[in-house]
Amino acid sequence: MRPIIGITSYAQPAKWGAWELPAALVPLYYVESVEQAGGRALVIPPSEEAVEETLDVLDGIVFSGGIDIDPTLYGADRHPATDPAQAHRDAGELALLEAALERDLPTLAICRGFQLLNILRGGDLVQHLPDEVGHEGHRETLGVFSEHPVDIKEGTRLESILGSRHGSVRSSHHQGTGRVGEGLVETAYAEDGSLEAFEDPSKQFVLGVLWHPEMEEDDKRLFEALVEEARIYRKRSTLSRA
Repeated sequence: MRPIIGITSYAQPAKWGAWELPAALVPLYYVESVEQAGGRALVIPPSEEAVEETLDVLDGIVFSGGIDIDPTLYGADRHPATDPAQAHRDAGELALLEAALERDLPTLAICRGFQLLNILRGGDLVQHLPDEVGHEGHRETLGVFSEHPVDIKEGTRLESILGSRHGSVRSSHHQGTGRVGEGLVETAYAEDGSLEAFEDPSKQFVLGVLWHPEMEEDDKRLFEALVEEARIYRKRSTLSRA
C-alpha cells in the first residue's frame, strides 16, 4: 500500500473554462512528484479545523510554496515588496505544521513551507532578499523559475540524499532567512551566501528547502526520501496501535 502524503494547498481565485472562483489548489508538479516517488498524494485545503483528524490519515506531508507569510507573525512591519497577508492560510498551515512536528510526521517544507517552519521555530525572514544580496537571482522574473547552484554541508541528512553540490536548483523567492529557528541546522547555501536549506536532526525526517524540487523533472530524490520515511512512519504507527 502506498504511503499517503499530504500536500498543503493554495487558497486564492482561479480560472478554468468559463469559471473564475475562489479555489483550493496546488500545482500538479507536487502531486506528480509524490506519485513518481511511490506515494499517494492527498491535497489539504488550508483550515484550522480537524487538524488531528487530517494527520491521522497521513504518513508524510509536503508544505508547498506560495504567497508571502504575514510578517506580523515574526514581529516585523510589512516591507513594500511583501505580498498582502492570507491570514486563513497562515493560521491553518501553522496549526498543521505544529501538530505534524509533535507527531514526528515525515515533513518536506518547500519555499513558503521552509519559511513557515522557520517562523514556527521562532526564526524570522528577510522580506526582500535583493536588499541583502544585491541581485534578483533567486527570482528574476515573476512566473518564471530562476536557476542557480547550491552547496550542501557535509554530514547532513540533505547531503546524504543529494550529495555535496546540487547544481541548477529552480527557485522563485524574493524572501530569505534572517534568524534561524530553534533546533534547525543550516544545510545548504546559494553562491551569494544566503541560506537555502535546513533540517531538524532531532526528528525522523524534517527537511526544508527554499528551492522547488517538484520542478526538477529528472530528480525526485527528496520526494523519494520523504516517501521512504513515510513507509517507516506508517509501519511504526501500525505497530503502536496493535
